[in-house]
This record gives sequence, structure tokens and C-alpha cells, in this order.
Amino acid sequence: MQEIIIDILLGAVILISIGLLAFVGSKKDGMTKKQKKMMLRIFFCAAILLGLQFIRHEIFDLLDKYLFVLAGRVVRFACYFADYLIIGYDILKKAARGIKNGWVFDENFLMAVATVGAMALAIYENGEYLEAIAVMLFYQIGEWFQGYAVGKSRKNISSLMDIRPDYANVEQDGKLVKADPDNVEIGSVIVVQPGEKVPIDGIILEGSSFLNTSALTGESLPKDAKAGEQVISGCISMTGVLKIQTTKKFGESTVSKILDLVENASSNKSRSENFISKFAKVYTPAVCIGALALAILPPLFRMLVLKLAAEWGVWVYRALIFLVISCPCALVISIPLSFFAGIGGASRQGILVKGSNYLEALSKTKVVVFDKTGTLTKGVFEVNGIHHNEIEDERLIEYAALAESASSHPISKSLQRAYGKEIDRSRVSDIRESSGNGVVAKVDGVEVALGNDKLMKRLNIQYRDCHHTGTIIHTAIDGDYGGHIVISDIVKPHSGDAVAELKRAGVEKTVMLTGDSKKVAEQVASSLGIDEVYSELLPSDKVEKVEELLSKKRENAKLAFVGDGINDAPVLSRADIGIAMGAMGSDAAIEAADIVLMDDDPIKIAKAIKISRKCLRIVYQNIALALVVKFACLALSAFGIANMYLAIFADVGVMVLAVLNAIRCLFVKKL
Repeated sequence: MQEIIIDILLGAVILISIGLLAFVGSKKDGMTKKQKKMMLRIFFCAAILLGLQFIRHEIFDLLDKYLFVLAGRVVRFACYFADYLIIGYDILKKAARGIKNGWVFDENFLMAVATVGAMALAIYENGEYLEAIAVMLFYQIGEWFQGYAVGKSRKNISSLMDIRPDYANVEQDGKLVKADPDNVEIGSVIVVQPGEKVPIDGIILEGSSFLNTSALTGESLPKDAKAGEQVISGCISMTGVLKIQTTKKFGESTVSKILDLVENASSNKSRSENFISKFAKVYTPAVCIGALALAILPPLFRMLVLKLAAEWGVWVYRALIFLVISCPCALVISIPLSFFAGIGGASRQGILVKGSNYLEALSKTKVVVFDKTGTLTKGVFEVNGIHHNEIEDERLIEYAALAESASSHPISKSLQRAYGKEIDRSRVSDIRESSGNGVVAKVDGVEVALGNDKLMKRLNIQYRDCHHTGTIIHTAIDGDYGGHIVISDIVKPHSGDAVAELKRAGVEKTVMLTGDSKKVAEQVASSLGIDEVYSELLPSDKVEKVEELLSKKRENAKLAFVGDGINDAPVLSRADIGIAMGAMGSDAAIEAADIVLMDDDPIKIAKAIKISRKCLRIVYQNIALALVVKFACLALSAFGIANMYLAIFADVGVMVLAVLNAIRCLFVKKL
């Protein structure tokens, strides 16, 4: 009766597993050839096993009568062993290769020893081969689900990052020629037609279009682009034809940097991953020694001390169960998969994380330090006022625009826009920049000094303070004060919400560092709800201030710095976590950062922290689940309470649960 119940339960479990395999395999996203082949092996093995279970011993015993003694036993073993090889030959092959190469203690070795041992016991006792084959069958089902989950995760990320262009349309002699993007030089003119990807970063010369930027930024709304605007590679032109002049080589373009970040993210391992790798190296040999001790020591103790029967078969069986339970698959597979899925989930939101170590560090962020210009503000400066002394407004702006013509700083661009005419660089000479203060140059032979009050003090020029809020650009013409220009930056729409979301996410302190004036900095910080603000800082001052903040924070807390400019690169490198604005940020900032926000939206910082914390929660859940279940079942097996079916659950069942839990990291709720 007991055998019939076991057969029915086993049949039900196998049929449910096969049904689940068939359901998953029927999905439209499909499987690899290897997964299809493995599924067929599982189906075939399960069918043979179910069939053999309903052939009773008596039928095989008839062969002893009509052929030769033990004929039925040999045939029965041959049938089960053939089924065992169908489902487990690759595991045995990997185990043998591992032994040959010196990598003995892995899950393949454990499964091979446990199942071969169970088969040997069944031969010795003419017992059931069911357990050995069932262990291997369910292990392969678990491996299949794990492979499918990892494949789906990779597919989601690769489809998300399917932004590598296959070609670039280069204009040559009035015709479009398809060229390899790697061969397109800076300054070339390329044409992007509706439905095509922008292959290389550049400036739009002609045309306008709506751009699909979802693969880069996670933003579903298309972006309007027109002549004169910069466009980054990886976007898809939806409506119009764009003629673009390239500003970078393909290898330095946005799309190449993104692909490089995603492809290399797994090389930077977190402390949790490193712990699991070290744990597995110690744990696996330890349980093998423990299983060997369980098989040998108790029988010897019974025989030599208690003067009882050794019962070698009982204790070897318990040792085999011990080995099956001890496989560290759930830990070794699910932890890296959790981080991989977390990085993938963040990528889908336009947040590129360079490694799981940064994702883990981000979850402990308690202090967030912001640069102002281009991070909390748009970095789009506009001239809002001209307060002259004895010189006309137009003349003052002309001098200012020409003196700043060699700079690419947003303030320089705003002065040139206010001037509104083409810049004649031949009128400018002897340009001398003073870092963090301003510039001195000769315009038409006249010395023009342009900068903040520090520059005026250094030049001993009497200047006037301005009561307006904004960046005040003082000017001096041939040593005489000429007046000042008021330039204001525009705060990004989501900056205030970003600071509020960070505080809701558990960030204890927000800080703003800027080279701007104290008045402007305090006004921006107050409007956004930032806790501390430090103004009029040089790039070196920012590094010193971050050093000071790092020394004051709690031991386990992490400090994140968010910036976008070239002068932010040293600070990004020094902070525990450097976060760069990817769309408008400089290459140096993106290179130095650990995390890149592809749409420059500061609200994504809070989202990144929430993703990292969700990922770490799932990692800790999987570690706790695996260790608690395994150690409990190991104890039960040592006392003879656990059987091979419990061993299957402790190994394969926990692995499947952990993998399915890890996949939750791919799914991110919107803020």
C-alpha cells in the first residue's frame, strides 16, 4: 500500500513539474536549443520512470525462472540505469571533468556521488532505484528553471540594451552609403531616417523628429529634437529625417559607453557575492568530510563500542541523503542572479550601475551630496539683467561674450546667446583663465576682466554688489569697473521632489556644493529643502568638503555624490558612490562615476536607492531561506528522520524558490 501511495505522489509531482515546464516552454519568448533539448530529456526520463514504477518486482522475477538466476534483477537494473544515464549523463561527465581538473567539490560532484551511491545501495539490496533517478530528475528540472530564469533576465537586459546600431548612413556625393559606425570620423555628416537608430552622438544640422529615448532613459514619452540641438546615440528617430554632424567617434559615443557599462557590470562583485563564493569553497569540502564521517564513524562505534550490528547500509544511505541536501546551489546561483536582475531592473529605468558592489553600497546611503549646476538645475543660464556703469548694455555684452568665447561653460554660452551675433575669435587674444574666478582677455586690444567678486578683489577693482538673485558676472574694462551682468540658472522640475523622495527613502542628510555665490546657492537650497549648502567652492574645495563629510558620517553609512561636470570627476571618485548625469554629463564624470543616470533626472537617485534596497532584501531572504532549510534538513538526515525526497526539496526545491524570488529584482515600481 505504501509503495502505491509513493508511486501516486511521485507521479503527481512529476506530472505537475512537466506541466509547468510545458507551460513555460509554450511562452512566445521561446527557449534556446539547449533548453529545448533538456526539456525533451526530462519528458523522456519522466515517462520511462513512471512506466517502470508500475512494473512490479514479480514480473522481473519471472525472468529468473525462464532465463537464468538473477536475470530479472539484471534486466530491472539495466532499465533503471538507462533512464538514469538519460537524465544524468551530463552531470556525471561534469563531475568527472571536475575531478580531472582538480575542481572536486562542486554541486556536480555531490549529485554524482549521492545518486551513484543510491544506485549502488539499490543493487546491493535489490531495492528501489526510484530515489537515485528522482534526485537527478528533479535536480535537472531545477537547473532548467534556473537556466530559463537567467536567460530571461539576460534577454530582458539585452533587449533593453539593443541599441547598438548596425550601420550609419553617410552622405557621399549626394548619395547615402551604409558604413560601419566604427569607421565614421568626427565631423562626418550622417542621415537618420524614420525608424532608424541614431548611431553616433552629434548635432542636428537639418530636420526635426520625435526621438524614442526609452532604451536610454526609461522615459516612455518621445523627445522633440530639431536643428541645432545635440542628439545622443541609441535614440530612435520616429517621425522625421535628421541630418547629423558627428561630434564623437563611435567608440566614445553614448551607446558604446552604455553597452560597455552593462557588459562589464558583473565583473565588480558585491561583498555578499564574494562571501558566498568563499563560503561555498569552505562549505562544500566540509559537508563531504561530514558525509564520509557519517557513513563510517557511527557503524564503527556501534560495532566496536556498543557491540551491535554495524548497519553499514543505513548509515551510508544517511550519508548520501546528507550529500544531496548539502548542495549549495540555491546560494551559488540565486545571489549573483539577484544582483544581475537588480542591475537589469535599474537599467530598464535609465539607471546604469557599474557593478553589484555599487548596488550594495547604494542601499546603505545616508548622505547625498549634490553639485548644483547641471544636477539640480538645468545648467541652462540666461541673462536676466545688465547693470552697467558708463558703458552701454550692448557694448558690455559684446565684450563679455568675446572674452568668454574660448570657454564651453554654460555661462559663456548664455553670454554668447545674449550677444546674438557670430563670434569673431580674431578679435580676442591673450586669454587668461583663473579657475573658479573668471577670465581676463584682450578684445580689440582692450583688456576685459570678467568674473566674480574674487577676481575683482584680486585685480583691485572697486565693484558694486547686486541685490538680484543669480550669478553675478562683474566686468572691468582696462582696469575700470564696467558693471555687472545677472545670469540665472533654471531649477529642474523634479529637483524638489527628488530631495523629498530621498528623505522618504531614509537618507538622513542632503548637501549641496557649488562654485556659485552664497546668495544664489542658499536661495536654490532653500527652495529645494536641502539641509546644508556650501558655496563659492573651487573644484579642490569640493573634494575637501566631501572628505570632511565622509569623516563625520556613521561607520556603516555611505555617502553618494551626484555631479555632471569635468570638475566633478575627482569628487565622484572620492565619494563612496559617485552618481553622474549621463545625458548632459561630461565623459570624465561618467567615467569616474559608479552609477549613471541616463536622463539627468535627479528623482532617479531615490529610485536607484529603492531598487538597491529591494535587491539586498531579496539577497538576504535567499541566504536565510537556503541556510535555515539546509541546516535543518542536514540535522534531520543525520538522525535518520529525513529521506531522499526531503533531500530533493532541500536542494532543488529551495533553489527553485530562491531563483524565482531573485527574478523579482527585475520588476521595479514607478515612483
